[in-house]
Amino acid sequence: MNLTARKLEIFTTVAREGQVKRAAELLHLTQPAVSMALSDLESRHGGALFARHGRKLHLNDRGRRLLPLAEDILRRFRRLEAELEDSSPEPVGQLRVGASTTVGNYLLPALMARFSRNHPRASIQLHVGNSEQMVRALDQGSLDMALIEGPCHLPNLHQRFWRDDELVVIAGRDHPWAAAGRMGLKGLPEAVWIVREQGSGTREIFEQALGRKLTGLPNIVELGHTEAIKKAVEAGLGVGCLSRLAVQRELDQGWLKEIATPLALNRPLTVLLPDAGSPTRLQEACLAMLYSG
Repeated sequence: MNLTARKLEIFTTVAREGQVKRAAELLHLTQPAVSMALSDLESRHGGALFARHGRKLHLNDRGRRLLPLAEDILRRFRRLEAELEDSSPEPVGQLRVGASTTVGNYLLPALMARFSRNHPRASIQLHVGNSEQMVRALDQGSLDMALIEGPCHLPNLHQRFWRDDELVVIAGRDHPWAAAGRMGLKGLPEAVWIVREQGSGTREIFEQALGRKLTGLPNIVELGHTEAIKKAVEAGLGVGCLSRLAVQRELDQGWLKEIATPLALNRPLTVLLPDAGSPTRLQEACLAMLYSG
């Protein structure tokens, strides 16, 4: 039989991403290698799995039927690999960790460097996206662990509190709010708000903080990246709400100003694990790193 775990991984990644280019980047393969593997999988095993529309690939009815089976096989295969690697007295192998944007960009790089120094036979493959994307990837078996901003809403994933985080309202130094450094509830709807996209943990906590205090903010600009929001706020386009972790440097330099508001903007950072029994030795090593400071 010519069916391999690698081909199944290519199939599920292309199905998830909808294009060969992005799948190749995630799998660290060339585009021709991914295309060839898909072609071989389809020709050897019963026909097409995708409908092709330009550069986009969409699962056909056969592909949709086979995708859950392929994902389940890969989950079991990776669990087998992890169990085999656990025979080593030290953590060995590669751990696929997903992180929401704030965690992935501002907390994990230094922790990953320490992990590599302490465990030379192990490594972390980091995937960064918004919280919703990381939860979905962990649930689908594409990750071994995820760190997100706020709570998880899938009961089948195991949640652990990691640490506290604080969101702050920010404005450019020339913004009308900057001089006073504070704004009451009545003034909040008057500003242009530059916010993260739906699915972001930062966006969810911000909206929860607003609650019933406001019926809605009429002037909203959505940007999909924290750095873009900081630059837009610094340029005077509007005000924003981001993690203190992401803006502390700009606040210290005076490029951005913190604005006090009546909003409750504290949140937990959460570690998520698949609900599949005890953590592996590699997962335990990563958890020990996260909780050691």
